[in-house]
Amino acid sequence: MYESKRKYFYGTGRRKSSVARVRVYENGTGNITINGRDIDNYFGLDTLKMVVRQPLVSTDLLGKVDVVVTVCGGGVTGQAGAIRHGISRALLLVNGEFRPTLKAAGFLTRDPRMKERKKYGLKAARRAPQFSKR
Repeated sequence: MYESKRKYFYGTGRRKSSVARVRVYENGTGNITINGRDIDNYFGLDTLKMVVRQPLVSTDLLGKVDVVVTVCGGGVTGQAGAIRHGISRALLLVNGEFRPTLKAAGFLTRDPRMKERKKYGLKAARRAPQFSKR
């Protein structure tokens, strides 16, 4: 896929139960590869593609770097958020001056919301069995 001789910057992104390992290659053509597939083949919704590209658009690097991502766990929305978080963290290593831009947009903050665990005696985390008077 990509030769190891090219210089890249690494960032790990997380959201919900998704983990994304992101490599940002310098002097690229703007390709974004996710799990060996192009971003257009991996994500069907345009909003998810937009979420992934947000850090690159805010730092004006959209057509200047290549991004290679390995993501696992969760659903497509969580994976898109994890990729955005990972790209943002990798861009900090590319240039530290991007920090105020990325921080103001909220791309460096890990979304802490997780699925609540199921409690005993309940059907789900908070859903109780239906009450029957008789």
